[in-house]
Amino acid sequence: MIELLTWMPALVLPGAALIQLVKLWKTHDPGGVSVLSWLMFGVANIGAYFLFAETGGGYLDIRTILAFLLTSVLNFWVVWTVLKYRIKPDEKNESEKDE
Repeated sequence: MIELLTWMPALVLPGAALIQLVKLWKTHDPGGVSVLSWLMFGVANIGAYFLFAETGGGYLDIRTILAFLLTSVLNFWVVWTVLKYRIKPDEKNESEKDE
């Protein structure tokens, strides 16, 4: 049971970020997505990785890498995607406004 529980953060945390990314890719609408929150989540996951690794979790444990580093990369990807859609509007939406 403990083994299963240790895999949960490694699957759930990146999964949550991936769900947000898929929504952004499908809708191209960054409305309601907080850049600051996702940026802070990314930074916090890097800190959590080092904290966990230093307190006995190990730097090369796959669960630690998935739970914290992969999640951090996905969180920063969410930030980049939101900024991309806010700065450069979707051309399809621009052409609909012109009509």
